[in-house]
Amino acid sequence: MQPNVARKFKTLALVCVFTSFAGVIYQLIDENDLDFSSVTFGLPLGLVFGIMELFVFPRAEARFRQWPFTKLLLFKTFSYTALIFVVSLLVITIVGLIQGHDIHELIPYLTSIEQWTLVLYTIVVYSLLVFFIQINRLLGQGVLWKFVLGKYHKPREEERIFMFLDMKSSTTIAERLGHVRFYALLNELFHEISDPVLETKAEIYQYIGDEVVLTWKLDDGLKNANCLKTFFMFRENLLRNTDNYWKQFGVRPEFKAGLHFGKVISAQIGDLKREIVYNGDVVNTTSRIQNACNTYQRSCLISGELMNRLKNIHGFEWERIDAVTLRGKQTEMEIFSVDANGGF
Repeated sequence: MQPNVARKFKTLALVCVFTSFAGVIYQLIDENDLDFSSVTFGLPLGLVFGIMELFVFPRAEARFRQWPFTKLLLFKTFSYTALIFVVSLLVITIVGLIQGHDIHELIPYLTSIEQWTLVLYTIVVYSLLVFFIQINRLLGQGVLWKFVLGKYHKPREEERIFMFLDMKSSTTIAERLGHVRFYALLNELFHEISDPVLETKAEIYQYIGDEVVLTWKLDDGLKNANCLKTFFMFRENLLRNTDNYWKQFGVRPEFKAGLHFGKVISAQIGDLKREIVYNGDVVNTTSRIQNACNTYQRSCLISGELMNRLKNIHGFEWERIDAVTLRGKQTEMEIFSVDANGGF
C-alpha cells in the first residue's frame, strides 16, 4: 500500500475512534447509561467525515485553496453535518416504512428537539475534527502531534536527510511577473510537491522565499530512495503541467536540489511562536550543495556520503562531479549528480 493511502486509512481509523468516543459521551449525557447504540451513532459520523475529508474533498481542493481558514472551517463543518443529517433522515424514514409505520407518524420524531440536539452535537464534533485537521495542515503533517506529545520538548540528537529545493532563475521570473503574480506561481508550485512529499514520507521543514526545505528520518529517506524520488516525482509533475504554467504565467518552471544527511539537534523553541527546529552542520552543508547546482549546471546534486547509502538502489544514474571545498568548510567533500533513468 502506498504511504499516502496508508496514512489516510490510519487517519480514518483515528477519526472513527474519536467519533465513537463522542457517541459514548452523547449517550452518557442523554441517558446516563451505555449500550452499543453509542458506537452505532459515532462510527457513521467518523466514516462519513473521514471518507469525505480524506478521499472525496481533496479531488476538488483546488477550488477552495484560496479560501480563508474560517470560511473553509465553516463550509466543511456544515457540509458534512448536512450530509449525514440527510442520510440519517432517509435511513430512519426507510426503516420506519419497512416496519409498517406511516410517514405521518415519523414526522414528529424527525423534527423533535432530540433530533435537532443531535444535529448541534454533530456540528460541534465535526468542527473540532475540521479544526484539528486544518491546524495540522497549517503546521505541517505530523507537527501538531509532535507538539501535543511533547516529542521535542527537550533537545534530542537524531540523524536526518535534508533536501534544499530551489526554483531556477527565480529572480528573473519574479522581476518579470511582479511580486503578486510571482507568489501566486509559488503557491501553485508548492501545491505540486504535496503528493510527492506524502508518497515518500517527507516532511516540509521550511519555506524560504522560493525555496523549500524537506527532511526525512534517515530510514524513511533511504528506503526505496525516497529522498531522491521526491525530487523526480516533483519534476514529473512540473513537466506534466508545463503548458498550464506557460499559459497562466508565461514560464516553464524548473527546480534544482541539493541533498545530504547527518546528525542534527532537534528541539522545540520559542514562546509566543513555537517551532520545531533542526540545528547542525548538515543543514548548512545541504544548502551549499544546492548552491553548487548553478556552478556545475546540474539539477540535483548529492553528497558522496549519501550517495554511498543509495548507490545500490536501481533507477538512478550517478555522475561524480568533483571533490570540492564548500564555502565555510575546511575539508573537501565529494559531490555527485544524480538523474532518474525512469526505473524507480
